[in-house]
Amino acid sequence: MAETKSGFVTLIGRPNVGKSTLMNRIIGQKIAITSNKPQTTRNRIETVLTDDRGQIVFLDTPGIHKAKNKLGVYMQKVTAAAMKGVDLILWLIEPDEFVGGGDAYIAERLKNQSTKVILVINKIDTIPHEAILSTINAYKDLLDFAEIVPVSALRNKGIKDLVDTVFKYLPEGPYFFDPDTITDQPERAIVAEMIREKALHALSDEVPHGIAVMVDEMHDRDDKPICDISATIICERESHKGIIIGKRGSMLKKIGTNARLEIERLLGCKVNLRLFVKVKENWRDSEVLLANYGFKKEDEE
Repeated sequence: MAETKSGFVTLIGRPNVGKSTLMNRIIGQKIAITSNKPQTTRNRIETVLTDDRGQIVFLDTPGIHKAKNKLGVYMQKVTAAAMKGVDLILWLIEPDEFVGGGDAYIAERLKNQSTKVILVINKIDTIPHEAILSTINAYKDLLDFAEIVPVSALRNKGIKDLVDTVFKYLPEGPYFFDPDTITDQPERAIVAEMIREKALHALSDEVPHGIAVMVDEMHDRDDKPICDISATIICERESHKGIIIGKRGSMLKKIGTNARLEIERLLGCKVNLRLFVKVKENWRDSEVLLANYGFKKEDEE
C-alpha cells in the first residue's frame, strides 16, 4: 500500500486576489466568505482536503497590506504566523504585465522563507490565453518558485493541476484530521461570517470595514427541524447603524434574507434568523473588543 502524503499549505496574496474563492473551490464547499472588498478574511481559516493520496490542510490568510488599526495589525500577525512551519506556500496573484508595489512587498517578505513557494496566477479567465506568458515573465525572477500554475478559481480551471502539484511537494505522513473533516471552524463562526459576507455585499464601501458579527444564540428546536439564530452586527458609528438598518428596516431585512438562505444550505434545515445592530465606537482599536468578537490571540503565534 502506498504511503499517504500530508502537510500544511498557506495561501497568501494581496487582498481580493481570490484566496478564499480558491480554497472554497478546492474543498468543494463554501467555508471562507468572499467579496470584492478588501479585508474580507480576518482570521486564519483551516480547511482540509482528503483523498486517496493523502491530506492537505490549507490555511487561508488575510490579504497582506499595511495595517491602519489594531485589527489590521492582528490580521498581518495572523498571516505572518501562518507562514511559519508549513510545508508549502501558495502565493496568489492576478494576471499583470508589471509587478506592483503590493506584490513587490510580498516578494521581499518571501525571500527570507526557506519553504518552497508555488506562484498561482488566478483569474486567467479574465485575459487572453497568450497574455499568461506576460505575467509569468514579469514574476518568474522575483523568487526561485517551485512551480508556476495558472488557474481560474471562479471558473474551475486548472484546479486539479494545482492540487496535483501541491501533493507532489508534500512529505509522506499520516492524516492530521479525521478524513471527514473539512474545516476547523465551528458552525457559529461560519454562520457569523456568512452574515458578514451578505452585509459586505449589500452595504456601501464606507461601512463594511467597520463591522463584525456576533452569533448570540444558536439552537435547534426540539419539535421541528428549525434552527433559531440570533446575531448582532457591530458597527462603529450611529450613522452606520442607520445605513445597516435601512429605511423601515429594508437593508437589515435584505442582509438577513440573503444570509438565511445560505445558512440553510450549510445546516441542511430551515433557519429562523433574527438580526440586531449595535454601535461600539472604535472597536477595531480595542484589544478587549477584538477578543470578544473572536479575533484570537493564539492565531498570532
